[in-house]
Amino acid sequence: MRIPFLHLNAFTTRLEGGNGAGVCPLERWLPARVMQRIAAERGLAETAFFVPDKRGDFKIRWFSPAVEINLCGHATLASAHVVFAYLGFRKRAVKFHSRSGPLTVFRDGRRLTLDFPSLPGQPYTPPKLLARALGKRPREVLRASDLLCVYDKESDVRALAPDFAMLARVNVRGVIVTARGRKVDYVSRFFGPRVGIPEDPATGSAHCMLIPYWSRRLRRTKLTAYQASPRGAEFWCEDVGERVHISGHVREVLVGTLLL
Repeated sequence: MRIPFLHLNAFTTRLEGGNGAGVCPLERWLPARVMQRIAAERGLAETAFFVPDKRGDFKIRWFSPAVEINLCGHATLASAHVVFAYLGFRKRAVKFHSRSGPLTVFRDGRRLTLDFPSLPGQPYTPPKLLARALGKRPREVLRASDLLCVYDKESDVRALAPDFAMLARVNVRGVIVTARGRKVDYVSRFFGPRVGIPEDPATGSAHCMLIPYWSRRLRRTKLTAYQASPRGAEFWCEDVGERVHISGHVREVLVGTLLL
């Protein structure tokens, strides 16, 4: 069997930047075990698979190398690029239906913008294990789909060297660490060892928590952000109430055919 496979870097214009995503546009679903094997074999943070539906939209699923996940921003952004650039899609916006509900991506000049749910965190008392695993105690911790750990300075976030084996014992999908940025409104990093991703290079879905937090704290709705991973990633963000807009670039790396 031959299926299209594209490797794209999301939230960057650089070949060596952002987060790599695999994208497989399908006519019909493959068995879940096959999609999981493809994701594991390619080894990218996430591989997205999507199929057309009867409404003129698409259904989408995402797999890390280890598990199927409920929400992935960078692979959704990459999938939208494939729809716009390769499938002859003429509309300004494309809608994907997922485990996390409908997700719209629209063209915004040279960038693409994700319309995702806002997930404000609630104050949370973390297990003592968390600070030990991160190597430095955060000033506050909030919880929604992930944990959001807030630090005083950008340098605190950049200097973290987590014990990933210990961090994987914290029962959440991922741990976001963040602080006020020097050149942008905020910086962040994302650790997901529990789902097979020790450190994610660029994490769109993390901004579902980050945007409402920083919008409230900085008292404005439009924000700039940088993910301080080794590869680095750039985001333009907006708080629009119950939704958040997360914008970025997509860089094509490889376009080919996967042989099953």
